[in-house]
Amino acid sequence: MFSKYFVSLLAVAAVVGAVPSKKATCSKGRTASNEKCCVWFDVLDDIQENLFDGSKCGEEAHESLRLTFHDAIGFSPQLFREGKFGGGGADGSIMAFAQIETNFKASIGMDEIVEEQRPFALKHRVSFGDFIQFAGAVAVSNCAGGPRLQFLAGRSNHSQVSPPDLVPLPEDPVDKIFARMGDAGFTPNELVDLLASHTVAAQDQIDPSIHGSPFDTTPSDFDAQFFVETLLKGTLFPGNGSHVGEAKSPIPGEFRLQSDDLIARDPRTACEWQSFITNQKLMVERFTKAMAKMTTLGNDVRTLVDCSEVIPVPSRAKTNVAHVPDGKTIKDIEHACKATPFPTLQTQPGASCCCAGIGWGR
Repeated sequence: MFSKYFVSLLAVAAVVGAVPSKKATCSKGRTASNEKCCVWFDVLDDIQENLFDGSKCGEEAHESLRLTFHDAIGFSPQLFREGKFGGGGADGSIMAFAQIETNFKASIGMDEIVEEQRPFALKHRVSFGDFIQFAGAVAVSNCAGGPRLQFLAGRSNHSQVSPPDLVPLPEDPVDKIFARMGDAGFTPNELVDLLASHTVAAQDQIDPSIHGSPFDTTPSDFDAQFFVETLLKGTLFPGNGSHVGEAKSPIPGEFRLQSDDLIARDPRTACEWQSFITNQKLMVERFTKAMAKMTTLGNDVRTLVDCSEVIPVPSRAKTNVAHVPDGKTIKDIEHACKATPFPTLQTQPGASCCCAGIGWGR
């Protein structure tokens, strides 16, 4: 069983699915390289209008991208080696067994987006595993500068409940987080690559008093601001005091996870973290590669069909280089990469000095 699931880690770049010699005709005159992809054009139209509020990079987009990780990371080769069930990875189990998995500590609050998504999957008769990954790819394409992620279709709709405690917590020690991600097949630097998702993310449950507080000052842009702002010296807690899993933030209204704070400064990951600050294109490239690996965990990619052509082309990034927020200077940066000097950045006059009101709370 283990070898069957682990093949996804070895063959993500493989050519998947048979490619017909003639394109299939889909709804509204659109074409696809495989007729199995046609249904996804209909799903796309539906969720862009009715889930993402007209193709917006808002709260549902943020939560949909987050859900891709919470479903997929439920995969542990170590448990398989111990003779236990190690999870099905990106198999839709968080939706199939929502009453169980959304009560896991790390996934508290995910029930809302799961129940928002479920009717779309049922309506279009696609598997939960496929729908979760498709919705996440579409969601991030709605964010300016976002990636056009790979989407492979054909996951089974049969799954088992994921083992608990496979999703890292923001209060976990860095070594524990690296070990958990390593078990799933990711290096510490690949974890940093995945954390690019936090540039369009926010918190809801750690401090409910400031629901929707973002992790950087540009939460609708898939830019590198998250990577520079996380290195600013923390000075305050934006809500009603400190909470488990929270670190001090540098800007009123901006939230910082303890795990982000530590990973940004850890010598094993600090240079990968810093490398994105002046190279948003590199950030997108590495995020795309890491996501292709994550979204196929537990699956044999040779059985899947490449329907990436259905994913919308995102709008261009506003800039390739991050800036120091207004009111801060380079002296506020806690430089952690010893191998490379910190880059020279501009301070953007008039940039938001706070994040109050940026969040997506309903």
